[in-house]
Amino acid sequence: MNRIVGIETEYGCLVNDDQATGTPDSWPVRVKNQIFRKAKLGAIDLHYRDYEEPPGNGGFLLNGGRLYIDMGHLEYASPECVNLRDAVAYDIAGDSILQAALDSMRAATHVSFLKNNIDHHTGATFGCHENYLMRREVQFSAPILGTLLSFLATRQLFTGAGRVGQANPLSFDWESSAETSPVDFQLSQRADHIVNDIYQWVQFNRAIINARDEPHADYRKYRRLHLLIGDSNMSPFATALKVGTTSLILTLLERRELPHDVILRDAVMSTREVSREGTGRAEIKMEDGRSRSALDIQRTFLDHASRHLGGDDEETDWILENWAFTLDALESKPELLVGGVDWISKKWLLDMFREKEGLTWQDPWLQSIDLEYHNINRESGLFYALTPAKRIGEFNDSVLRPEAMRAPPANTRAYGRGKAIESFQQNGQPYLINWDSIALESNRYLMMPDPFDTYEAEVEAFVGS
Repeated sequence: MNRIVGIETEYGCLVNDDQATGTPDSWPVRVKNQIFRKAKLGAIDLHYRDYEEPPGNGGFLLNGGRLYIDMGHLEYASPECVNLRDAVAYDIAGDSILQAALDSMRAATHVSFLKNNIDHHTGATFGCHENYLMRREVQFSAPILGTLLSFLATRQLFTGAGRVGQANPLSFDWESSAETSPVDFQLSQRADHIVNDIYQWVQFNRAIINARDEPHADYRKYRRLHLLIGDSNMSPFATALKVGTTSLILTLLERRELPHDVILRDAVMSTREVSREGTGRAEIKMEDGRSRSALDIQRTFLDHASRHLGGDDEETDWILENWAFTLDALESKPELLVGGVDWISKKWLLDMFREKEGLTWQDPWLQSIDLEYHNINRESGLFYALTPAKRIGEFNDSVLRPEAMRAPPANTRAYGRGKAIESFQQNGQPYLINWDSIALESNRYLMMPDPFDTYEAEVEAFVGS
């Protein structure tokens, strides 16, 4: 992959009122304090980061990532990773850190964190944001953006987490809720909440691509592609496909080798149509007037990537091979993807439960099961009860690294940051930590503009002087 990537995950919090003391709003704060003040897994912020992030709101972790409270949710941002398995392992590390805190607080039986993106009760959505570092000189022309949006709108075939029902309050202006057909189950949790293709403001006008230019690196060399469209994935295999295939498409973009005939007429409408149709075979309108299925569009991207990138390195070939396997299985034998593609796994569980209990899709019981699929507790979360096929199971097991809760990636800037945090914990000096710098109260600071550099020697000299 050889690209700096990271994932930001906002977690839902579910509290059993009969057993727990406190509310879903109070538990994220209690768990955050447990992680920083008792488990000592990081260095909590001593300064304001902005008006919504006062001192103590969060901090950086020993593994190089970051944990903080964002609008009531606990949010974990994984450290900078440069290869695929690290990216997946450090995403899972966020789940492990939160669950370990609940376990140590003896709260795991009545408080749960959910790695999902919707609240069935309020209709709210919360995000899983992907970050990809790109070369600054890349120009985003209209055809390039159109092609990228087409890939992102259709990749939900294997990245979608699945959801029961729909979010009608977010209908388009010309589409009243009464005119839409009821949706029993759809591929993506975020699809109904995406109302723009490219936009800067995140909270009230969610776009496929967030336009803010904030690379946390040397502005002259890099830009950061910030994606809002993705679901939070329980399956490590799905996370790998999400990050891996997107990275390959960005490599094609940087090399000016994207395909030229896969621009959608309306990427936002197509995102919703693909999600609600539920199989990937729905015909969606292209800019040139043709209609094509999401599966057909993904095959075009796969064929193009295979032709131009196949053989580049072992990791690229793994992505291409498993991308092809997944598309083939989606078309002919989707049961092979149980445990690997979340929406297929969830629907398989729900179908079995509906048949056993004689339920319709409108039964609220199914919404509870929908949520429980995303419970990060390995003792009770429904995802962990699945038995995937060998290919998927072996990959999922290979990226479970308990050490990723404390140890940073060894080959990116996160390594130096993690070592600095370890030192700050020991010496008790006032500090300031950012993604691209560290500082001490004595006005000494160390800039770290290159995320591909570990800054090992520089950090050692900085904290030792």
